[in-house]
Amino acid sequence: MTADDQRPSPSAIRRALRRARDGVSLDAAEAAVLLAARDEEFEQLLAAAATVRDAHLRAEGREGLVTYSRKVFIPLTRLCRDRCHYCTFVTVPHRVPGAYLERDEVLEIARQGAAMGCKEALFTLGDRPEERWPQAKEWLDERGYSSTVEYLRACAIAVLEETGLLPHLNPGVLSWEELQRLKPVAPSMGMMLETTATRLWSEPGGPHYGSPDKEPAVRLRSITDAGRVGVPFTTGILIGIGENLTERAESLLAIRQIARQYGHIQEVIVQNFLAKPGTAMMHAPDADLRELAATVAVARLLMPSGVSVQAPPNLVGNEHLLMLRAGIDDWGGVSPLTADHVNPEKPWPQIDSLAATTAEAGFTLVERLTAYPKFVRQGQPWFDVRVLPHLSALAQPDGLADMAAPVVGREWQEPDGGLAGTGRVDLHTSIDTEGRTGDRRGDFDSVYGDWDELRAQAGGAVSPERLDEDVRAGLRLAESDPAALLEERNAAAALALFTADGPALEAMTRLADQLRADVVGADVTYVVNRNINFSNVCYVGCRFCAFAQRERDADAYRLSPEQVADRAEEAWNEGATEVCMQGGIDPEIPVTGYADLVRAIKARVPGMHVHAFSPMEIVSGATKAGVSVTEWLTELRDAGLDTIPGTAAEILDDEVRWVLTKGKLPTATWLEVVGTAHKLGIRSSSTMMYGHVDHPGHWLGHLRTLARLQDETGGFTEFVPLPFVHRNAPIYLAGVARPGPTRRDNRAVHAMARLALHGRIPNIQCSWVKLGDEGTADVLTGGANDLGGTLMEETISRMAGSEHGSARTVQQLHSIAAAVHRPARQRTTTYA
Repeated sequence: MTADDQRPSPSAIRRALRRARDGVSLDAAEAAVLLAARDEEFEQLLAAAATVRDAHLRAEGREGLVTYSRKVFIPLTRLCRDRCHYCTFVTVPHRVPGAYLERDEVLEIARQGAAMGCKEALFTLGDRPEERWPQAKEWLDERGYSSTVEYLRACAIAVLEETGLLPHLNPGVLSWEELQRLKPVAPSMGMMLETTATRLWSEPGGPHYGSPDKEPAVRLRSITDAGRVGVPFTTGILIGIGENLTERAESLLAIRQIARQYGHIQEVIVQNFLAKPGTAMMHAPDADLRELAATVAVARLLMPSGVSVQAPPNLVGNEHLLMLRAGIDDWGGVSPLTADHVNPEKPWPQIDSLAATTAEAGFTLVERLTAYPKFVRQGQPWFDVRVLPHLSALAQPDGLADMAAPVVGREWQEPDGGLAGTGRVDLHTSIDTEGRTGDRRGDFDSVYGDWDELRAQAGGAVSPERLDEDVRAGLRLAESDPAALLEERNAAAALALFTADGPALEAMTRLADQLRADVVGADVTYVVNRNINFSNVCYVGCRFCAFAQRERDADAYRLSPEQVADRAEEAWNEGATEVCMQGGIDPEIPVTGYADLVRAIKARVPGMHVHAFSPMEIVSGATKAGVSVTEWLTELRDAGLDTIPGTAAEILDDEVRWVLTKGKLPTATWLEVVGTAHKLGIRSSSTMMYGHVDHPGHWLGHLRTLARLQDETGGFTEFVPLPFVHRNAPIYLAGVARPGPTRRDNRAVHAMARLALHGRIPNIQCSWVKLGDEGTADVLTGGANDLGGTLMEETISRMAGSEHGSARTVQQLHSIAAAVHRPARQRTTTYA
């Protein structure tokens, strides 16, 4: 306890203990009370935690088993840009032989570990040393690596291929993009949260002061992003560094919230601070081991079942039995070869000795792999197809380590064979006749995260108050200088128009229609095209998407390049000039798969315009190939890719995106991908999906974001507002989203798009699939000028419950235009 902590009253402790025994979810105040338990109350706390631990083990199918991982410790670099005041692992360049271990040194450690029966290679390293130390950057440059993360990736592949050990990566704070790049080379990753007490980072003299990567918000974002990417993850807290009991409880609760939402936290380490000579905190007292035990117990009470709790066995002195009584079910990694380089003064216990102590407490010590058994049993979506065979080769059917399995190197590569057609390949036609098999995919309750946490995060979409003077100001701008509606100083006027109704809405749509006539004329344009969704297998977990299926779901399918080329040829013979091709983020698509699809179309129909691959697909492909987005897009362009759809945008505001999607790319990455495409001469559409958990402020922000990128690149051909189709959308079925936009919303969004994007994006397209013919006519008289395409097939909206069909003939599109007294005209993809 710190000086800030006051001893809670006996009644408060008794009340908190009673709630803990009753299985009630504890809040921060109650958890802090329990952290202060002493004497008999302390024993009751431990007993309650042990009961919860035993229930957790039964639920996990390993009753009576305490696990550990047999590992080697690979200190890839001891340089770091941070300056933690208690750390002796990190050093300075002149005190180490080299800025990094050479690849051969890494492999030598791993080979020795494999010879001693280890199965885990724990890569530990400082955060981004090249951003602080010129020597680190020079070392990487000399060997052709752009960053520490890139070198780590290469070393992990080498360890997999040449030794058979499974990498567990601890490189510190990682971005969403970096997690995507590392997931294919490691079954698991980790980073200690340490604490959510911002003052310990922000105030001079604090243990994390001067360490940019120790800002709690930054670390929480990285742990959350690991969940979005689907990485089995280890995290934990460090106690005794100056935090008070409330802050300690809040740190555990922050982990609990993320674990509930994403289900990727496999273990929580509760680690005790130990003062080390030569550090700024060398005179600080060590964390008390009974406080450690109390924290272990509270962690066990707070964490969801399925999350293990661990205490490092080399840091607890002779109190191993105490930690077992407190509720741990894992001892972490134990090495028969290498020291704990973070705590080198504390040797690992002998595994036989640890097993005997564990047995004394009534448990059997068993070896696990770096990924916990439940993840190993589930396989996808937790592991990339290239690392899964390495993991499976060392696992028993129950997911624990196979003690008899040989630890040998195996090639890190994709399974043999290209993309083959499988599953319900006729879904594009049968969706209109037979419908989907069920209203939701088989893993509805798990793939999207915790719905209760999501409801709390989403809150309610609140529209801004609309004042008459703001409406009048907005209409004046719409008539005189419509693009100025995107300027910050005119935000109130813009929001008033987004929420306009009655006569104000009619006036706005009339102005938008007049502007449309001035800019693009009377023609209602369309393209004769075919949609081809080449796979609906996807594990990203977008909560609005009813299209994605698991491999084993009844409606799952994927098309081979030949089948895609067949459909393109059929479309060409029917007069199509474009194929629009997108699919799920299918883990079975090989590195060459996307380019193979383009080449197959161009080989069969050289004149067909290929409009393909969302920014999410592009990031996924580049990540799988281990190359930059620029390199990946260049390869696709050279294969014959003409333009890309600006889909996967949803709402370009991460506050909304992380409610809508579990693992999709962040706003900044979407902008990077699309901007890179434009700079390479690959133009794109732009989109916005609205009417779910968003509000008009998000719509305005989205248009501003698109406008800024268009000012930089000029690469957008059109803007397509996409009304949210709610009927089968998971986020609607779970009661989080509203049932799509209203007719008023549709009219306002299309009109505002015409007005606010004036001078930047000339074409406003409407989606007849989502709006229907009547809704399409509404927006064609309020600013829209384009009908999109004939499509010929459409599965994504139909799977979500759209009732407006999946194809329109040219004659039907002309009829829609005639209904609003306008001529229709066929165009190309780029509006020629």
